[in-house]
Amino acid sequence: MTRIHFIAIGGAAMHNLALAVASKAGYKVTGSDDEIFDPALSHLRAAGLLPDEMGWHPERITPDIDAIILGMHAREDNPELVKARELGIKIYSFPEYLYEQTKDKIRIVVGGSHGKTTTTSMILYVLQRLGIEADYMVGAQIEGFERMVRLSDTAKYAVFEGDEYLTSPLDLRSKFLWYHPHVAILTGIAWDHINVFPTFPQYVDTFRKFVDSIEPDGSFIYYQGDENLRLLAEEISHQPSAISCIPYNAYEGDVKMQVFGRHNMQNLQAAMLACHCIGVAPDDFYREISTFTGASNRLEKICETADSVAYKDFAHSPSKLKATINAVRERYPEKRLIACMELHTFSSLMADFLPQYKDCMAEADVAYVYFNPKVIEHKRLTPITAEEVREAFGTKNVEVFTESQALQMRLQGLDYSNTALLMMSSGTFDGINVNEFCVNLLNR
Repeated sequence: MTRIHFIAIGGAAMHNLALAVASKAGYKVTGSDDEIFDPALSHLRAAGLLPDEMGWHPERITPDIDAIILGMHAREDNPELVKARELGIKIYSFPEYLYEQTKDKIRIVVGGSHGKTTTTSMILYVLQRLGIEADYMVGAQIEGFERMVRLSDTAKYAVFEGDEYLTSPLDLRSKFLWYHPHVAILTGIAWDHINVFPTFPQYVDTFRKFVDSIEPDGSFIYYQGDENLRLLAEEISHQPSAISCIPYNAYEGDVKMQVFGRHNMQNLQAAMLACHCIGVAPDDFYREISTFTGASNRLEKICETADSVAYKDFAHSPSKLKATINAVRERYPEKRLIACMELHTFSSLMADFLPQYKDCMAEADVAYVYFNPKVIEHKRLTPITAEEVREAFGTKNVEVFTESQALQMRLQGLDYSNTALLMMSSGTFDGINVNEFCVNLLNR
């Protein structure tokens, strides 16, 4: 019996990995965290993996543990981590463990500042429809898939969403540098994670390192409309390597798709090329992808009435925000577009990064931006004001809120006839059940 202990088991990716490992024969999984929320709480409880009590308990770290998997949420002085290091137990980061379990498989890795989850989901959806077995890690729930991580002894392929954020408190490299893909996709580079990459050149450099990590004779699939990706491809062409550089643009074929927006047509084309690299015929890909409705929280339709519709999206960075708003505008050109977004991540709440949002919400008729000053205080960032945020977005349609209740009251006071409502956040607007809230707004 192989015993694995997860430190910070409650994270979205971590708890899914724990579920995947626990489902394998011959593995016993335990874990700990200082707080766990749904859906991780319910998932872990149902699998019998929820810790008996919250907090860090170094006495639970014993010599019979074969390996520790360390989540990014844990700090370097975490008591359980300290005990594990004292005992000499092998410590893996999340991406390091994924690589260890798939190092003999053909790995497809999707990176980029935007579109990673959707592109990864498209690849997995088509492979499943075609009966091609694959291990995977993806950042959202996909219809027809039990969980967000799968590890097996039988799959020939592994498909990973490649995140450029830090690996762990002990390893400050980007996560995707662990995966060494045979087929690599980069969807675009738009500055993000300013707390980790203080300058844009530093941010670009981590993608350069990702490209350098592609396995010999591998493939580099990149969006041709991104200048920085074209430069990376040009650098490869001048190196004595056998890596194939494959550019792509948006899909413009005749097959009717369920997803929409130019950015999704770009994601779709990247996914097709990745599948083609492992032998899937383009016609087979397009036939199967035509029924793909999207990944959870990625331009996901919440509800629709006779003349109104509401979507939610994970968009929070400038490039994602602009692409999502533009997609809804193109889809519903005659409807009033009400776009609401939350500044929630480190980068989005930093004064130096705010100018990146200039004109991002220009295509909306009504644009609301929300942030909670207490979150800024909790993250120990320099305070910002509502006026600074409004000026950074740079268009007259933007109104800024710093109280969730005030935002809700404003939304409740609007008329939603002939309207498309778009709610965008990597958080919850401080406790709003977005699905329920939007259903109530549109069905009053």
